[in-house]
Amino acid sequence: MEYSVHIMDINIKIQDLKSIIKEHAPLLIAYSGGVDSTLLAVLTRETIGAEHMHCVLVDGPEVPRRAVTAAINQSEYLKIPLTVREGVPFSRDLQKTNPHDRCRHCKLGTYTILKQIADDTGCTYIADGANASDLGEHRPGIEAFSSCGVIHPFIMAGITKQDIRDIAKSMDLPFWDKPSSACLYSRIPYGEEITDEKLRMIEKGEELLSDIGIRQARVRHHGLIVRIEVLPEEMEKILIQKDTVHTFFQNLGFLYVTLDLKGYRSGSMDEVLKLSS
Repeated sequence: MEYSVHIMDINIKIQDLKSIIKEHAPLLIAYSGGVDSTLLAVLTRETIGAEHMHCVLVDGPEVPRRAVTAAINQSEYLKIPLTVREGVPFSRDLQKTNPHDRCRHCKLGTYTILKQIADDTGCTYIADGANASDLGEHRPGIEAFSSCGVIHPFIMAGITKQDIRDIAKSMDLPFWDKPSSACLYSRIPYGEEITDEKLRMIEKGEELLSDIGIRQARVRHHGLIVRIEVLPEEMEKILIQKDTVHTFFQNLGFLYVTLDLKGYRSGSMDEVLKLSS
């Protein structure tokens, strides 16, 4: 009975979402290749047709190379019209100070690019994949996009992260269980300088973890210390291959290699903000 009610609730939300998409066509979508923005792109294509939509991936040093390649390949497979555009680089001051509202500055720069492409392609509105589960978290980027007029169709339809995975799975979309991702800037503590060297250390570290079979991981850069977050059920994989992991991270430049016993959680760098509030 509960399952049937859930399915009915999801179907109602999907219909609401499609109505929102129709009301805001033609639509430009801020696309990352993640589950959220990809499902939005697929449903938009099904609802208004590829000729009335466009997706944009804004690239930069904070985006892992593998993620860019995967996003492009996925858009081709799903027949989603996509433009890849270089992002607006952070100012030297923002790189040095790395403020807690860093994401707001980044999104404002991204918006200028999206707006230009929207104008060029005749798209009336810009949308992103933010969902109802994002509400209540530290998300200055969503607030920045909202202030520019970017719409959030999933939030407007009351669709959560789990709803998104359930919908994608019901549609037999191959990315339904793709691990959550976030930009590489989020691996560096607020107040500590962002450098290309740190970003590449983080990226290579996460590539290694993926290569040894870890599905969901974060490499947090704390100077000479690396704090590795994985799901509790995947910690054993790290321990079994601890010598390989330890040597690899030391070769990257870390002196101490640690495993966070609390495990992976989204936004762990924001925990310090709660302590100071």
